[in-house]
Amino acid sequence: MCTEATEADLDRAGMPVARRSFTALAGAGALATMLPVQAMAGKPVKGRDVTITTDDGTADAYFVAPAEGKHPGVLVWPDIRGLRPAFRQMADRLAAEGYAVLTVNPFYRWQKSPVVDATNDFNVPEVREKLFGYLKQLTRAPVEVDAKAHLAFLDAQPEVDTKRRIGTTGYCMGGAMTIYTAALSPNRVGAAASFHGGGVATDKPDSPHLLIGDTNAGYLFAIADNDDKETPNEKVLLKEVLAQSPHWHEVEVYEGAMHGWCPPDGRAYNEAAAEKAWGRMLELFKAELKPA
Repeated sequence: MCTEATEADLDRAGMPVARRSFTALAGAGALATMLPVQAMAGKPVKGRDVTITTDDGTADAYFVAPAEGKHPGVLVWPDIRGLRPAFRQMADRLAAEGYAVLTVNPFYRWQKSPVVDATNDFNVPEVREKLFGYLKQLTRAPVEVDAKAHLAFLDAQPEVDTKRRIGTTGYCMGGAMTIYTAALSPNRVGAAASFHGGGVATDKPDSPHLLIGDTNAGYLFAIADNDDKETPNEKVLLKEVLAQSPHWHEVEVYEGAMHGWCPPDGRAYNEAAAEKAWGRMLELFKAELKPA
């Protein structure tokens, strides 16, 4: 989970604070330099900014899909730094693999994206405190409000093949949100992938992992090395609940990869580990996002 302790881990590891200019990263060409050369190969894509009406307001989001045809939908829950250029680029990459991707601003109730940019640096304590304040309010109930609207939005898009099941991915705080999404709509959501997810399996009676048995999805849990050291029982709890699942599932600690290693604009970005996790996500989707 992204906390002050996580930042301290990165400090001890000697990982520098990212000083990339958000303005400079706004262009597609600049964003492409953040990922491996082969990352953007695939289908031509078309993306657009969208708004989605929920029971709590109007959420801003980014939707992108291959330029032609109908494709399985994927709902992406970003990390605590929210919808930003790096996650738009990641959505473009996933769309190029043949998916219709909706990446949302989970903080729309309080602030339009980007919540982190050149003037709102995540490394400033006041900015982190604000975002953690938002996060504390994103309990299961409001996430379900949002997931209901986001899934409905995907199914209403002409680029989405509604005969195929939907996938969902979550990073950091988004890990638990993928489980809530799959539990909310077990007949529609067929795959959930959590990358360095926070609080996905605990000893509390309302732990998200306890909902997995009520879902009908395959799961990928890619766990950060330092998160595992802090909460070593998490992987045990996840494996126990998934042991009887007939669906594709995988729980793995990524040795040497620190919390936040997947987004290419983060301090902890680890290209080799991020590419491995990306490949495992594609395997999950290939196995589970089949015609209903």
